[in-house]
Amino acid sequence: MTIRVELDPRDGGAVARLTVDNAAKLNILGSALMTALAAELAALAGREDLRAVVLTGAGERAFIGGADIREMAALDTAGTRAFITRLHGVCAAIRDLPVPVIARISGLALGAGLEVAAACDLRVAADNAAFGMPEVRVGIPSVIEAALLPALIGWGRTRELLLLGETIDAATALRWGLVERVVPAARLDEAVEACLASLLKAGPRAIRLQKRLICRWEDLSVSDAIAAGIDSFADAYATDEPARRMRAFLDRPRR
Repeated sequence: MTIRVELDPRDGGAVARLTVDNAAKLNILGSALMTALAAELAALAGREDLRAVVLTGAGERAFIGGADIREMAALDTAGTRAFITRLHGVCAAIRDLPVPVIARISGLALGAGLEVAAACDLRVAADNAAFGMPEVRVGIPSVIEAALLPALIGWGRTRELLLLGETIDAATALRWGLVERVVPAARLDEAVEACLASLLKAGPRAIRLQKRLICRWEDLSVSDAIAAGIDSFADAYATDEPARRMRAFLDRPRR
């Protein structure tokens, strides 16, 4: 089991592909994999040429099937706090990346896997994907980045997922707003590439400013969020990116 990192050179930068490679165990996250994944994400955060990250699980049976129940079953009170804080560290590292993170989801995204997906910026799922937060069924509450779910799917559906512990299919996840796109499994990579193509058409600095602003909006009042947006708009003009891109738009051939 390991974290595989591939860097794909793109126009003016690079796209990183991170794969949780524990397919024999549905890519479940134990402490070792969490630590490795957080470290790889932190290393990518320092790359100025990075344009986007695609996060996925090895094989097609699972994105991330959850956290390691065998490890959790042996924890004491102190160990539980360290374990769940480590998992939060993975999700925080995703959210702290200065570029968008696309979750490529095939198969199961359960518990910790759904929290990791929720921490990503975009979620593209195969039609064989399944989503759930079954923690209450093994005697623990859903915590940490499960707190992101109400903003995605509303309080009622969040309660349904967390209290009933049931699994929903990809079509339901799309209808609820838990994922942004669902495609046939054979077209999953094509759909991820389409998202990347759109991201790469945008200004690299503008995308970084936009992600940072979106994350700030989550913690601000409406008036403070608007003020932060004004600051971000002004920050965009600290380089020539707006002038170059607006001029290219204005000079484009007319039909």
